[in-house]
Amino acid sequence: MKSNGGFTLIEVLVALVIVAIALGAGIKAAGALTNNAERLAQVSAAQWCAENLLTELRLTQQFPDIGEAPLSCEQLGRSYGGRQRVSPTPNPNFRRVDVDVTDDEGRPVLSLSTIMGRF
Repeated sequence: MKSNGGFTLIEVLVALVIVAIALGAGIKAAGALTNNAERLAQVSAAQWCAENLLTELRLTQQFPDIGEAPLSCEQLGRSYGGRQRVSPTPNPNFRRVDVDVTDDEGRPVLSLSTIMGRF
């Protein structure tokens, strides 16, 4: 009986299963990278919104009043909302300012805080 030097059907099927698993893992990794890039862009834009608000408060050189105020901002073609909270500190010459940024569906994206003093 003469034997051919080719692969058996089982060897070919095992090789196909290995390739399918490798491709599945690659697709899953690519999807995770895409989601991470999207999240990074969203957080970066939300941070720009929060930093712009805090910079505007500093540039007006007014001591912020204690309380809450809504905020809205548009960055990179996306709309963001949220709240700005000003609270007292133990030293009456300083106030804590918290900015909570949410996406257009109201989900929290970023919180940023700073301390502002009297000018």
